[in-house]
Amino acid sequence: MDFAYDDRTRELAARLEQFLAEHVYPAEPVLEEQVAAARGTDREWSRPPVVEQLKSTARELGLWNLFLPGEHGAGLTNTQYAPLAELTGRSPWLAPEALNCAAPDTGNMEVLAEFGTREQQEQWLEPLLDGRIRSAFCMTEPGVASSDATNIETAIRRDGDEYVITGRKWWSTGAMDPRAEIFIVMGQSADPDDPSIDRHRRQSMILVPRETPGVRVVRALRTFGYDDAPHGGHAEVEFDEVRVPASNMLKGEGEGFAIAQARLGPGRIHHCMRLIGMAERALELMCRRANERVAFGRPLARQGVVREQIANARVAIEQARLLVLKTAWLMDTVGNKGAHTEIQAIKIAVPLMAQRVVDDAIQVHGGAGVSQDFPLAQLWVAARTLRLADGPDEVHRMSLARRELARHR
Repeated sequence: MDFAYDDRTRELAARLEQFLAEHVYPAEPVLEEQVAAARGTDREWSRPPVVEQLKSTARELGLWNLFLPGEHGAGLTNTQYAPLAELTGRSPWLAPEALNCAAPDTGNMEVLAEFGTREQQEQWLEPLLDGRIRSAFCMTEPGVASSDATNIETAIRRDGDEYVITGRKWWSTGAMDPRAEIFIVMGQSADPDDPSIDRHRRQSMILVPRETPGVRVVRALRTFGYDDAPHGGHAEVEFDEVRVPASNMLKGEGEGFAIAQARLGPGRIHHCMRLIGMAERALELMCRRANERVAFGRPLARQGVVREQIANARVAIEQARLLVLKTAWLMDTVGNKGAHTEIQAIKIAVPLMAQRVVDDAIQVHGGAGVSQDFPLAQLWVAARTLRLADGPDEVHRMSLARRELARHR
């Protein structure tokens, strides 16, 4: 395995680092001001002007759709994209969306690119690739343990030339954004009481336009008190006898579970790439604070416990980065299925690593670390939440252990 970055990756990384330094970091306080000004108005969930300005600049610099391989995107491999996604993680509220590389649109665009028909791609993929609209992914449900996707209860029933969708979803990231014009909805399309149908062939995914009668965005959910406005939020969405054309079905009935697995592989590694960037920024802030602050007669940087935290953070970040790069390399060389073990491993290890590094950085900052004056509190919430998103730690450990046991059976 050669993890040396090739010429294209180095060139894009240099361009992206400059974009972050000259445009993104200075825009962070501007974003806060614009979000605060929109609170309580009809613009609360609309994109702040600073985001659109950054998107325009990123496109001019050729930093657009870097996540997507093939004809629809920049044509980068996972190994090439990894260090770029890491850099965007240093400003997770601005950089990913500025590059049109933000979840859940990335996963939805991958689904449409791989499984969508030509008509579906023209109607929804092209405007998503162009950044004119956004999307939401509706899978998790409040009434069942959605970590087991076979529990999904939302019904998708054929009725002539239409499908009828009935159910309730939550943690539908992006759905609060009024520009989220298309929802990808997962539900049961087979009779749940028919024992002849494999439990992994009962689910389907279907495209539901936001303005379809019967679709109701109920509320925004908060994560540790944050509602993530205006970044699309995490909505509870009701589907009440929603009718869409049969042509809105993705790939075919019974393919929902397979599509979900295909979607979540890249999504998980993208999250882990960005988490490394988040940890790097937290470590940078921790070191700066340690050099500036004096306690008990000497700088924090000379306190043994702080030095230990900094050293441990550097080791943990480097270990996580190597595991993510190995995973990216395997996905490029043997495919997502061949990298299944490593994908699960990074999903277990990297959020925990980032959570610990950010937590130590908060400690070094004292009260400032949990305030709005530093990004650390939001970084911690993001890392902690990702231990649930795209599958909880326990599910990944269970599956990973099962594979290890099978090797020695």
